[in-house]
Amino acid sequence: MIRIAICDDNAEAVAQHEAIVKRCLQACGIGCEIAAYTHSENLLCDITDDGFFYDMLLLDIEMPGLTGMELSGKLKPYLPNVKIIFITSHLEYAIDAFELSIFRYVPKDDLENRLEAAVTDAARLIELEADREYIVQSAGHMEKIPYRDIFHIQRDGGKNVLICSSLGTARARKSLQQVYEELDAPEFIFIDRGCIVNIIHIMKLNNGMAYLKNGDALPVSRSHLQEVKRQINQFWGAHI
Repeated sequence: MIRIAICDDNAEAVAQHEAIVKRCLQACGIGCEIAAYTHSENLLCDITDDGFFYDMLLLDIEMPGLTGMELSGKLKPYLPNVKIIFITSHLEYAIDAFELSIFRYVPKDDLENRLEAAVTDAARLIELEADREYIVQSAGHMEKIPYRDIFHIQRDGGKNVLICSSLGTARARKSLQQVYEELDAPEFIFIDRGCIVNIIHIMKLNNGMAYLKNGDALPVSRSHLQEVKRQINQFWGAHI
């Protein structure tokens, strides 16, 4: 069940967005719970003060008081994996939305087509990321790391790896190839002989570097570059 919040200061727009969300997710066979807001401050308080959790947020940018852009910045620390879809009539916001790692930008003049596609893609990605964990065990200690939280995994000497995630860094006494085989998931790919990256967190490839959502920039070896591009395209083609 995917939890979704819709926030727009126009109540009619909220109702329209909710109808589109319900229709497209029902067609995909994906269950959802939807909460509607007409005041951005109320959504902020529900999440920051009362601990409400949402997998997806549909936000109008041009709201009085706290704008959608400002709201998303305040909510990211509380919901780091939330998928945010911006809805606006102002094209100049698109660049800012990208810099904030917003999932999708939907113009109001093509709402029906673009919003349905954005919500469906976000929901599929949420389902893809859910309920999988990698277990790191050592003497007297066990740690479960959700796949969606893993940014990259680096070789640390011959028999150890470092797993970098939103939870911090964990060390496992295993080879990088062994960890790769245990993960057994298409979103994890080698970008170099000594590094595995989670495709979900790659923002862009540029000048032989992979830039991740957490701000890390990792070198992609020349021998892996074309294969990395192929695997990224294949992954998103299969899941989105």
